[in-house]
Formats: sequence, C-alpha cells, structure tokens
Amino acid sequence: MGRVIAVANQKGGVGKSTTAINLSACLAEKGKKVLTIDIDPQGNTTSGLGVDKNAVEITLYELLLGEVEIDDVIIKNVVDNVDLVPSNVNLSGAEIELLGIRDKEYILKNSIDQIRSRYDFIIMDCPPSLSMLTINALTASNSVLVPIQCEYYALEGLSQLIHTIELVKERLNDGLFIEGVVFTMYDARTNLSLQVVENVKDHLQQNIYKTIIPRNVRLAEAPSYGQPVTMYDSKSTGAESYRLLAEEVINREEE
Repeated sequence: MGRVIAVANQKGGVGKSTTAINLSACLAEKGKKVLTIDIDPQGNTTSGLGVDKNAVEITLYELLLGEVEIDDVIIKNVVDNVDLVPSNVNLSGAEIELLGIRDKEYILKNSIDQIRSRYDFIIMDCPPSLSMLTINALTASNSVLVPIQCEYYALEGLSQLIHTIELVKERLNDGLFIEGVVFTMYDARTNLSLQVVENVKDHLQQNIYKTIIPRNVRLAEAPSYGQPVTMYDSKSTGAESYRLLAEEVINREEE
C-alpha cells in the first residue's frame, strides 16, 4: 500500500510546494511510483510540474464535490513515474460547498483508498491554512512532513499545527504521526539560520530530518520553467539536497 504524506504548515512561504514537487521527483528518480496531489488553490504544485493550471478542466475541486472519480482527475506521467491530481483557483470555493456534507473530512481519504495500492508514495501539498482542505489531507495521510523556513518566526504557529495534528489523530485518523520537520531556505552565511535550527531542535520533540534544504537560485528558478529542480539543473545543490531528503524518507519507511 502506498504511503501517504501530507506536506503541511499553515504558514505561507516556507517551501511546501517546492518540497512537494521536488520530493516527488526525487522519489520517482529512485524508482518509486508517485502520485502528487495539489490541495492548494494557488495551484503552484500543478504549474511547477509543468501543467497549465488555468487550462485544466477536471481538478481536485470536482473530485471533492463528487462530480468525478479519482481516475478522471489523475494526469499520468507529468514527470517520469509521477502522476498528478491538479488544482487551481476553483478549489477555493470547496470550503463553502462542503459545509453541509456529511463525513466531509473523509472525502479525500475515500478517493485515495481506491488507488492507493498503485503507488509507493502519495505526496500532498496542503494550503497555508488549517482549513477543511488541510483536515481532509491529514485524515487521508499516514504522516505529516513539516517544512520550516530558517527565519526568526519559524516556531510561530508551529504549536498550532501540532495541536491540529493531535486533534485529527484523536478524532479522525488515529494512525497519523509527524513524519518529521525539514528545514528550508537555509543560508549558511547567516548566524540566524544556524540559530533557528538549534532553537527548533531544542523546543521540538519531533523527528528532524538531517537533510537541510539550502537557499538556492536554481531551486527558485525551476518552477517558472514547470520543472522539478532535478530536471532543470540536476547537478545543483538544491537537486542534491532533495535527493538526500528522498533517501531519508525511503529509509524511514524501511525502519
């Protein structure tokens, strides 16, 4: 059965989409079959994997409203070994439309369960909020991977995210756990980045990945070309870092 990982942090700009895109590509590069699900109405993961989000006719939105089946939504092989469930701005209306629906927290889980056996990993890019969309992702997941930006307010809001994960675990998905924290946008030239890493390690009783994702020009440029960094510049430090992260994620499963 595929392992389902939600990439979540209600803070914006911490590298969630970058992590979802490049972790998916690096897992695929290692021979894993991956499904990436874009749960963010901004659709950054969709366009970052080379799909025109404004031209897609069937998206996660139609799936959540029960208008289509999951097989109708999946776009095959957007990158070798990576399939995609796309999103665009339509998804922002889903919150309101789902209000009266029973068991709305389980809609995504029920869809994923139908196709889970086909994939080794299902990676979900969550929106920067603790909304019904994020709750759906957490209910469907085995674990949560939390990207944290190396900046002064890194810990702010993190306790809220952990509290939400605990609530979901208690009420909706008792198998959910925090996969780990991954530091992003690390700048080795500043003391601040180092302090943030030390600070989080001191305060968090969570698994922290050894791999730290650096600030990297190639990593920042890749999405505008609709490519993971492994395709855009395979030798860049950004690509190498995400390969190391993918190895850690695979090894955690084996443990």
